[in-house]
Amino acid sequence: MPLANVESARFWRDGRFRGMECLSATFLTHEYAPHAHDTFSIGAIESGSQIATLSGRREETGPGDLYLIDPGVIHDGAPGGEGYRYRMIYPDMKLFVDILEDVTGKAFHATPSFSGGLPRDPQLANAFHAAHRTLESGAGALESDEGMFSVLAAIFARHGSAIIVPVDTQERSAVARAREYLIENFDSDVGLEELAGVAGLSRAHLIRAFRKEYHITPHAFLTDRRVQVARRLLRQGRMPADIALECGFADQAHFTRHFKARTGVTPGQFRTG
Repeated sequence: MPLANVESARFWRDGRFRGMECLSATFLTHEYAPHAHDTFSIGAIESGSQIATLSGRREETGPGDLYLIDPGVIHDGAPGGEGYRYRMIYPDMKLFVDILEDVTGKAFHATPSFSGGLPRDPQLANAFHAAHRTLESGAGALESDEGMFSVLAAIFARHGSAIIVPVDTQERSAVARAREYLIENFDSDVGLEELAGVAGLSRAHLIRAFRKEYHITPHAFLTDRRVQVARRLLRQGRMPADIALECGFADQAHFTRHFKARTGVTPGQFRTG
């Protein structure tokens, strides 16, 4: 499928999947800032290519490659060559587990995870595109359920795994305290000295250790946290101007710039999608 010569993005929440966020987009110049989602990010490129950094590893992906990104994993994305068109869904943990249980008929007691991140699997990528197009077309509930349920179960069967919790260390505990502090105080103007005090590390050590652990700087993590909270407030119907100040952004323009850099759409598009 040839690329369009203009950028476009369609965002919607699919009621057949309990409001799961969905995106189909063509990006020619748009670059995602490093960010994370509180849901899974699952998708594939239809045409063109994207250059993405995932867990510190930079790769170029195209048709036949899958995006299988766990909640909380930092990633970015930029057009490769002339741009790309892709399709994404963002199921939360409970929805994904429910789908796996529905398909298998068995209780799922583990925490699902995708350790590979960007595997090449043309068969499942094509199946995902077909299921996603069915969702986007507004097809009936049964047709939509069968397609997406089946492809997600197949993707997990082939590429899924259990989450392995890394061994804790003193440095990892220190940066985890800093991360939790940013999560709890996202609406405040947290300074580096203040954050270093929480972690019990020097400022330079904190930045270095935080980037090593989370592949993002503390400031970029704070901005991403603000966008995540803003997404929840927009889903509640709140106005972007109010959310901008409530989430610690300087103004609405500042909010809009960072929001689109992490979601691909403006706060207004996200609110009405």
